[in-house]
Amino acid sequence: MNKILEKKQLSNEVFRMKVHAPLIAEERKPGQFVIVQLDSDFGERIPLTIADANTAEGTITLIFQTVGKTTHNLADLNPGDAIQNLLGPLGRPTHIEKFGTVVCVGGGIGVAPLHPIAEGMKKAGNKMIIIMGARNKELLIMEDLMGKIADELIICTDDGSYGRKCLVTEPLKEICERVPKPDMAVAIGPPIMMKFCAQTTKPYNVPTVVSLNTIMIDGTGMCGGCRVTVGGKTKFVCVDGPEFDGHQVDFDNMMKRLGAYKNLEDKAHEKCHLEESMVKAKK
Repeated sequence: MNKILEKKQLSNEVFRMKVHAPLIAEERKPGQFVIVQLDSDFGERIPLTIADANTAEGTITLIFQTVGKTTHNLADLNPGDAIQNLLGPLGRPTHIEKFGTVVCVGGGIGVAPLHPIAEGMKKAGNKMIIIMGARNKELLIMEDLMGKIADELIICTDDGSYGRKCLVTEPLKEICERVPKPDMAVAIGPPIMMKFCAQTTKPYNVPTVVSLNTIMIDGTGMCGGCRVTVGGKTKFVCVDGPEFDGHQVDFDNMMKRLGAYKNLEDKAHEKCHLEESMVKAKK
């Protein structure tokens, strides 16, 4: 079991947890993730990206959004509680080298997995342009940490409550039109955002990496639940990814698969909120 050492609520439904996991902290590389299981007998297994790690403390940091029953149950845990099963690090690490200028685009909770990648790219000597987007100011996370990495930081909100009122693709297009254009782009966020980021960079021939978060069960490539089509071939996100060439990903097919259990997820989400409201009312 892995003890929770710290917990902080970043926004209405986004939480950050620091968990004691020394072996994972030692081996973890940017881009990798863990599988979390709260009930060792019948609990759902969910993939969560390692947002940060501290080898001296022997800890990893997980940032997640409450979207279903398991993530709500995880958010209910507090420092001193333990996670039953924590498997990782899994997935292929990000390929990091000195490319030149790298533009990193993070949408919503996607900023969390983007952070260690941007940090690694910066340490490799790249000029970092970071674009962060959210529906509104309250949903922006990790602005301070990303600001420390960025040579240029651009913030966008859908409602204009903070930064520029636009989608992240607007400044991304402007950056691709610069001379010289960026040497690499990394986009992490909702599938629809990554799809349009890839479409934005493609006419400018800017290599674009996306990190996919598909339905996943075992995290070892055996169940096939995380399969996606990349360049016309079947790939498994847990072992072949989670990062792929964004210009080759069949996002439409992936989004259809992600929607297979959307109704059940929404019902679980609503039930958790109802139960929380009832508990608060009794107090």
